Amino acid sequence: MDNRQYVKEVADLNEDFAKWYTDVVVKTELVDYGPVKGTMVIRPYGYAIWENIQAEMNRRFKAQGVKNAYFPMLIPESYLKREAEHVEGFAPEVAVVTYAGGAELAEKLVIRPTSETIICEMYAKWLQSYRDLPILINQWANVVRWEKTTRPFLRTSEFLWQEGHTVHATEEEAMEETIRMLNVYKEFAENVLAIPVFTGRKTEKEKFAGAVATYGMEAMMLDGKSLQAGTSHYLGQNFAKAFNMQFLDKDGVRKYGYSTSWGTSTRMIGALIMAHGDERGLVLPPKVAPVQVVIVPVAAHKGGVTEKAEALNAALLKEEVRSEIDNRDASPGWKFNEWEMKGVPVRVEIGPRDIEKNQIAVFRRDTLEKTFLPFDGAAGALKDLLGEIQKNMLEKSRKNRDGRIVYAENIEELLAGVEGKNFVKAGWCGCRECEDKIKEKTAATARVIVEGEKSETCAACGKKAKHTVIFARAY
Repeated sequence: MDNRQYVKEVADLNEDFAKWYTDVVVKTELVDYGPVKGTMVIRPYGYAIWENIQAEMNRRFKAQGVKNAYFPMLIPESYLKREAEHVEGFAPEVAVVTYAGGAELAEKLVIRPTSETIICEMYAKWLQSYRDLPILINQWANVVRWEKTTRPFLRTSEFLWQEGHTVHATEEEAMEETIRMLNVYKEFAENVLAIPVFTGRKTEKEKFAGAVATYGMEAMMLDGKSLQAGTSHYLGQNFAKAFNMQFLDKDGVRKYGYSTSWGTSTRMIGALIMAHGDERGLVLPPKVAPVQVVIVPVAAHKGGVTEKAEALNAALLKEEVRSEIDNRDASPGWKFNEWEMKGVPVRVEIGPRDIEKNQIAVFRRDTLEKTFLPFDGAAGALKDLLGEIQKNMLEKSRKNRDGRIVYAENIEELLAGVEGKNFVKAGWCGCRECEDKIKEKTAATARVIVEGEKSETCAACGKKAKHTVIFARAY
């Protein structure tokens, strides 16, 4: 059966991936475009995904001893200027408030592009003794970065995110925290979003402005491009010294703290769309799907159909499954089409014939397979099925990614690899000129340095390689 008859209003992802993406995010009611260029309105269905992401991440953060707080959106411009590399890195993206309360401000205020500066200012105030360490705080907030080219979820002028900011007594502890949170992100991406990721250190060119070292996680999208889904930064004492963040240590000496920051954003929703979607639209992993099971009564006017649907829905809710009944005045076929486009993991159909056979019809969004289950015990079986779907989506995504990793020994092979919609592992000598040359010739950037793999020669200059790097075109 031709899939195109189901979702005629969505572009073919094999012919125009960018148009397919835009169609999906708008027509599944994840977002709408805001009145200010580059902004998006996250609609209830899209925000419900974000709420599920928040809940899963909060659980993981709190297990690490991290507590949530909130810091102001407006930052004195002077704060941003204290860390030179930081201000230089964000200057082109900063939005500035110069006029408020009917008068010009004595000092310009920056709308946060990130919060290291204001948070470090507060930490310097709160931190007195080694007994106050470590400080482990996260905030859920919005940030503004004035982007030239925008696309919903992937790159917008304002977006939602979480940003963790920690302070430690020693460099070793801060580095441990940096890697620990990177691994928390990786586990989350794979076990919640069902997206396998590569993690590793970024090159100096790609690191966060003001960091000593940046570590990232990179996910492969269906078009072979990479999406940076999260980063964890070791900041050393750069911000501690800029903001006089000191503490009295056990030896009676005042010392600067060592800090980290780490963040993920609504970009992850873009990753979900582009890693799992298909010709029919969204395919959502059960752990973040706003609706995990939708029940569609067929011939609802006939005796017993509505009652059976309500009984199953009640049983599913008791099992803590996010389920709902679609009682709208529309044909079952229209409903099937819409829920498939919205990526609901499981659709259940109940009609008079099903009642006669004491069964339900079950459609899996991940495999497009339709099967039947006995009505008795169906809620528990459907909950188990959701777990199976979650695992299958990760396995499918991993198989797709691993089948599209190639090796290159020179720029020609690297170009062929990314043109073929692959991630390319290649040697790199460590010099900026070679990194720039690869980007110029292939439009691919260094995503992460691969630990434990050693290439012989640099793909750009042919000299001895210091690292093996994953190169890819990226969002």
